[in-house]
Amino acid sequence: MSERIQHMVIFCLKHPRGSAEAQQFLQDGRSILSSIPTVQDFRVYDQISPKNDFDYGFAMTFSGQADYDAYNEHPLHTDFVDNRWKVEVERFLEIDFSDYSK
Repeated sequence: MSERIQHMVIFCLKHPRGSAEAQQFLQDGRSILSSIPTVQDFRVYDQISPKNDFDYGFAMTFSGQADYDAYNEHPLHTDFVDNRWKVEVERFLEIDFSDYSK
């Protein structure tokens, strides 16, 4: 039985926070990435904590490593990374968790 994976990325955009360009990036990210078949429970977050200086977050769940790998290799994901993420994201932190039930 494969373990579920929670994939999260927090990031800052090159666009001003709350700008029309930032909102478009977030909307496009949700629309494009959530349409990949192995993605479950896609969420977009607005950072509100003063404890870190990232502005936004994406989070999603995968049923296991095979689904996560399929997402990473999916043409919609690779196109989004190459043509949007690398162009519009200033910096980011990626975190992947599996359920801790040991």
